[in-house]
Amino acid sequence: MTAAYGTVLPALPKHRPAPGLLLASQLVFNIGFYAVVPFLALVMSRDFGMAATAVGVVLGARVFSQQGLFLVGGMITDRWGPRRAMLAGCLVRISGYLTLAMAGSFSLFLLGAVLTGMGGALFSPALESLVGKAEERRRSTGGRTPGLFALLAICGEIGAVTGPLVGALLLDVSFSWAALTGAAVFAVMAVVLWCNVPARAAGPIQDKTPPSPPRTEGIGAMLRKRRFVAFAALYSVNLLAYNQLYFGLPIELTRSGAGPAALAGLFAVASVLTITLQLPISRLTHRLGPGRALTLGFTLKALAFATMAVLAQFPATGALQLLPPILLVSGLCLGHMCIGPVAMPLVLDFANGRPTGIYYGLLASIGGCAVLLGNLALGPLYSGATHPGQDAVWPWAVMAALMVIPAVGLSRLLPPKI
Repeated sequence: MTAAYGTVLPALPKHRPAPGLLLASQLVFNIGFYAVVPFLALVMSRDFGMAATAVGVVLGARVFSQQGLFLVGGMITDRWGPRRAMLAGCLVRISGYLTLAMAGSFSLFLLGAVLTGMGGALFSPALESLVGKAEERRRSTGGRTPGLFALLAICGEIGAVTGPLVGALLLDVSFSWAALTGAAVFAVMAVVLWCNVPARAAGPIQDKTPPSPPRTEGIGAMLRKRRFVAFAALYSVNLLAYNQLYFGLPIELTRSGAGPAALAGLFAVASVLTITLQLPISRLTHRLGPGRALTLGFTLKALAFATMAVLAQFPATGALQLLPPILLVSGLCLGHMCIGPVAMPLVLDFANGRPTGIYYGLLASIGGCAVLLGNLALGPLYSGATHPGQDAVWPWAVMAALMVIPAVGLSRLLPPKI
């Protein structure tokens, strides 16, 4: 990945982390995560006989401790610097994995899951802040290659595919070995980051004027930026929509009769689409511009949900059983590839030279709240979507209608310089 930027970025001084290191960090972080966390439910229920309620509490606590604390992680990033925040994230996640390796009771599984989530809340805003600074340098040199956030999404997806394969192999030995291996991965990663990420990264442009102290900004000042808060609120619908791959897709597989066995294959389709199409789509959205790219992305998601609302009324047989879920996965993934790599660099313009950790943290935390509240509202609607008929229309129709709001509104909330 670094070589792709060799002709775009100037030679990096030692106080700047190389873009390739940042992309590799995302790859390794996701491998370590997906080698362990996806197997929690299986281990708790199969190996320890825990009830579905206990499993749900542990998984929910992990998501909340990560997404809900992203804003705190962003504030810590701006106060401590990305290096310390990333190292702290690795250490907290190591402690979480060590706890899971020793877990044999509900309380230890819960503690390990929460620590795992907190580690992500510390690490991810810091990484995104460093990627944002590298993206600013790329912009300042007139780089025409796809943005770093697009490559970050690809690296993350490769890690999401590789991690479960590694975890499945280790799970044949024991879950404790999988958790210990994950802890070792993050330990090595912490050492690499310690040696290669500066305590304070340089700004995007170097000149001969004396450096001025960085402008800091509290959460109150950021929240008074109504345009950014409104942008983050509408953007949060993107995460809610993508989360339906985990919430709504299994329900659709029940309705269509394809069954849960098809779920792994559909996730593989999502990963292949992201890995192969992210760069071409990023080039397209670069030509379209941020406003039209965001509109296109949410329109694709709206069409995916609207298609589901139509098809969910009718029984599916034979090969047609997989047609609705494939259309849903394809539409959500294509839309997501249009939206994420476009929206993330816009945070740099909202921040206007200030530390960006708190901005990325708010973006993720609002997204986490949207998923929590949205899924609570969709739950009763999905209860009628397990069988073909009129009741199966409602959750998909509601999501399709919800996509229209950011499709229309986000282009009006872009930073003033766009």
